[in-house]
Amino acid sequence: MRRVIRSLGGAVCRHAVIAPGGAMALASGIERSVWASLVPSPASPSCNPGCAGVLHCIAALWVQAAFPGGADGPLLPPTPPSGAGCGVKKEEGPMSKTERQSIYADVTSRIIAQLEEGHLPWVQPWDSSACPCTMPQNAVTGRQYSGINILILWATVIERGFAGQRWLTYRQAEAAGGHVRKGEKGTIVCYADRFIPKAEEERAGQEDREARTIAFLKRFTVFNVDQCDGLFDDLTQLPEIPEPLVTIAEADSVIQRSGADIRIGGDKAYYAPAGDYVAVPPQAAFHEPINWYRTALHELGHWVGHGSRLARDQSGSFGSALYAREELVAEMASAFTCASLGIVPTVRHSDYIGSWLAVLREDDRAIFKAASAASKAADYLLNREEAVS
Repeated sequence: MRRVIRSLGGAVCRHAVIAPGGAMALASGIERSVWASLVPSPASPSCNPGCAGVLHCIAALWVQAAFPGGADGPLLPPTPPSGAGCGVKKEEGPMSKTERQSIYADVTSRIIAQLEEGHLPWVQPWDSSACPCTMPQNAVTGRQYSGINILILWATVIERGFAGQRWLTYRQAEAAGGHVRKGEKGTIVCYADRFIPKAEEERAGQEDREARTIAFLKRFTVFNVDQCDGLFDDLTQLPEIPEPLVTIAEADSVIQRSGADIRIGGDKAYYAPAGDYVAVPPQAAFHEPINWYRTALHELGHWVGHGSRLARDQSGSFGSALYAREELVAEMASAFTCASLGIVPTVRHSDYIGSWLAVLREDDRAIFKAASAASKAADYLLNREEAVS
């Protein structure tokens, strides 16, 4: 069967008031070896007011909401399925339609509860002395987790006090010379994708039409390296934290490589889809210089969604569900990008909580789709080649 990568869309921010001083990387599942290796995205007439600039670096939204089953954190209380504990080598397989629906509903309901309490699930209280804000990754392959899984793993790190953000499966721990300690509880992450059954591919060829794809969701259990003993030393060593000046230099590089039309001036930050440009106040307008970068990356999260790039639907008017979805994507995209650069996320505005609550109550897959789109946006910015002038 031929695998087709799922593409999840989202919704854009048009106009933000600056508030100085604040602010399924999973294996395909078809083969266990593949699965394990993958486990590891003044207002102008065209700009609507309200884009709050930066909830950002929390990159965790998709992670936590993301794939159910076991974020042991304030975002997703631990709910490991049977067999998720230490000693159980069998990995979870594809989920039935009922299981998928239950996961979507469970994750979404938990995030709604957090938002109702005024807590933004994708913002975590990072303490660099305990565990720095970085992207979670597979300790063996080095691949970063994406989408909802980021939120799940971030929440687990915070709740359980792990010192790092490296994860691996039970089998990977054994292959790396160690083992998961007895009694340790794993965290469930998921992989969503689509595939074309061989029979459907053949029929489509005979009928000269596009083959229909079938969606599937797989889950498996991962453990933090802090839950293991005997691992190779290079898997347990904590990564060096970049100096602030290095972090800013890297953020500068990402912004420059984007090739975006960035216009500095005024007192508002926004992305104008019609003109395809980003407006950001000068750095002097921010009490903390790093907040300028958080704001710029948020707006670039919208810029990436333009029809000539990732082509998200950015036609929503201010106050609409589509607009709220796009804001959610941009917030998480900024968070994921910031975390990848070593920039700690901060909360600046809660303006959109009401709109996000309405979206999540209406669609229990909205947070999954938004997190996926956010991961794609962050990857686009981080992996972009030097722009041609």
